[in-house]
Amino acid sequence: MESFKPRVGRPITPDEFEQLSDTQLERLIPKAYREYFPGKDLCADGFFYLHDGTAWSFYRGGFLDE
Repeated sequence: MESFKPRVGRPITPDEFEQLSDTQLERLIPKAYREYFPGKDLCADGFFYLHDGTAWSFYRGGFLDE
């Protein structure tokens, strides 16, 4: 994990998700959606819902398909 550099849209594994802090996870989300990030504890299965009902997935590095 020492070489990990958070980048927007970078998919991560479930193990990486568990090891990263809220601050590090937030850096993987585009700036326009960061305010909707509820924190790691409220992300079921590595994703969270935005205000419009779409979901951002850390494991995909983008939006979940509907």
